[in-house]
Amino acid sequence: MSVFTVIRDTTPIAEIPRGTVVAMGNFDGVHRGHRAVIAAALEMGRAQGRPALALTFEPHPRRFFSPNTPQFRLSDETAKLRLLAGTGLSGAVVMTFDKARAETGAQDFIYQDLIGRLGVRGIAVGYDFHFGKGRVGSPSLLVKEAPQLGIEVDVQPHVDIDDRPVSSSAIRIALAEGQIDEATAMLGAPWFIPGEVVHGEKRGRELGYPTANIRLDNNCALKHGIYAVRVGRRQGEREARLDGVASFGRRPTFDNGVPLLEVFLFDFKGDLYGETLDVAFIGFIREELKFDSIEALIRQMDDDSLHAREQLAAAPDAFPKLGKLG
Repeated sequence: MSVFTVIRDTTPIAEIPRGTVVAMGNFDGVHRGHRAVIAAALEMGRAQGRPALALTFEPHPRRFFSPNTPQFRLSDETAKLRLLAGTGLSGAVVMTFDKARAETGAQDFIYQDLIGRLGVRGIAVGYDFHFGKGRVGSPSLLVKEAPQLGIEVDVQPHVDIDDRPVSSSAIRIALAEGQIDEATAMLGAPWFIPGEVVHGEKRGRELGYPTANIRLDNNCALKHGIYAVRVGRRQGEREARLDGVASFGRRPTFDNGVPLLEVFLFDFKGDLYGETLDVAFIGFIREELKFDSIEALIRQMDDDSLHAREQLAAAPDAFPKLGKLG
C-alpha cells in the first residue's frame, strides 16, 4: 500500500488488503489521545510486518442517534482522513454508520466485519471505545476474544495534559471559549478547517483589508472573535503557507448577519474566489466588538494585525500535518 487508501462499504472484498492492523475509533479531530492509539497500531504493524490502517465511522454515530441535535465536529470526513493520512498510516476503513450498523451486535461486528470482511490481525483501541448494538462491545471484549481469533489487541489508556483528560469534547469546549492554546495542546497541532472562498460584501476591500470569506458549518461553535491564522493554499502538487488575521462572527458594526470567517492575508495580492483554503487557528486575539465609527474599526484592525504577526512569528512552523488521499 504505497498511497493512503480509503476502503468503504462498497469496496469489493477482493480489493481489501488482508492481514492488516487497525486503529479503531471515531477520530474526530485526531487529537493526542487518538494519536496514541494510532501510534500503537503503527508499532504493532511494524512488529508484525503488516500495514496499519485507521477504522472509523461516517457519519459520526452521534449524528445518527441524535439527528436533531447540533453537532460541532472538529473535522469533517475529508479533513479527518487528511489528518489520518499525515500520521503514517497506510489507509483508512470508513464504515457507514446507519441503521444496519447501529443494530449490528458486538460479536457480529468482530467476527463478520473485522475478521470476515477485513481479515484484521491486530487491533489498537482506546480504553473508552465501545461498539456494537447497545454499545456492549468494549476493549475488554476484544481482549477476551483475541486468543480465539488469533489476533493481537492493544488497549491504550487515556492521555492527560496537566491532569486533564484529552477528549474531542474538551477540545470543542476550548474552541467555544476561544482557548486556542488549550485546544492546540490537546490536538498536538493547531485546529484547522478547510473552506471554499466565497464572495462577500467587499467591505474589507474598502477598509484596506480585503478578505477571503469562508462560510463554516452551521454547527461550528468556535468563539466569535479575532484570530491569528496560518493558511494553506493548495496549488497542484505544492502548497503555499500564508499568514494572516481572521474574524469569525456576525460583523456587529455592519449587519449582525450570519456567522462568516473573514481572512485577511498579509502581503498577499490575488484572486482566491472558488479556491479551498486550509485555515489553521494559531492564537486568539480578542472578542468580536461593535465600533461607533469606521475609523475606530480600522485602528483596531491595525492593532489586531500587529498582534497576529507577533503570535505567528512566535510559532513559525505551527500547522497541522496533512497527508494526501489516494
